[in-house]
Amino acid sequence: MNKYDLVIVGAGPAGLGASIYASRYKLGHVVLGEEIGGQVTEAWEIENYAGFESISGKELMERFRKQTENLGAKIVPSVVQKVSQKGEGFEIHTNVDNYEAKAVIFALGMKPRKMNIPGEDEFVGKGVSYCATCDAMFFRRKEVVVVGGGDAAATAAIHLSEFASKVTLLYKDELSAEPSWVEEMEKNPKIEIRCCSKVVGIKGTHKVESIIYENSGKIEELAVEGVFIEIGSTPGVMIAKELGVATDEQSYIVVDQTQKTNVENVYAAGDVTTGSNKFRQIITAVAEGAVAAGSVYKKLKLTKK
Repeated sequence: MNKYDLVIVGAGPAGLGASIYASRYKLGHVVLGEEIGGQVTEAWEIENYAGFESISGKELMERFRKQTENLGAKIVPSVVQKVSQKGEGFEIHTNVDNYEAKAVIFALGMKPRKMNIPGEDEFVGKGVSYCATCDAMFFRRKEVVVVGGGDAAATAAIHLSEFASKVTLLYKDELSAEPSWVEEMEKNPKIEIRCCSKVVGIKGTHKVESIIYENSGKIEELAVEGVFIEIGSTPGVMIAKELGVATDEQSYIVVDQTQKTNVENVYAAGDVTTGSNKFRQIITAVAEGAVAAGSVYKKLKLTKK
């Protein structure tokens, strides 16, 4: 059994941020994550992280990884299957190995939110995608639609316009993307912005052929070969809940100002928490990870005394 002071579950900005500070505090720890970098690696362009005027999510997280490992931390690509209490500590089971720790930081990140409409699941990988960065190149000279009105949808539309012949941004009720992204879309001749009441379904035979939506009481059909869904994300908290960690009505892990949860020696950081007013930005995720690591250090140091 691998024994550590701390196990960090999640290898995105919050998890790696926590690791950087855990290393500086000389806490024996390991980072366990299914994907190093998390959802940030899908970001085509990031312009709001301090120190970088513009950088891709993949490159930014590669820099995080290098810094984390250069400080001596071990990152193990793995799926955490269960976290359970063992005496005064915890046992963490993964698909690779098992670990014991005195404290745990959950930096679980988010999962793409689904529309739950007819055709969505049927055509995943056949025209339906939740990652423009991953799949844009497959839609060269094709017409596609991006569903969503936030920053993720806007940046997806802009990125797709480099490949697709036409991109329609279909948003419901409110276009909430930053004004700078909206301005860039409006200036792009390949992007059309449309408002709708709701998206009804996705149609096709063997692959996506159209998207059906309601607009002012009328049902309309738009012929497209790709549907990119960018309507936000939901927190992936199941393993934390199984440990007894409290969540709010939206399934975000409830933390205090030290990133502590209701379970002793269990902390949480990043997009999965109620911290930072649920601002859910890279910069706040890293900060929460740092605070959580500092809190673990103080707790374990006091326990030793």
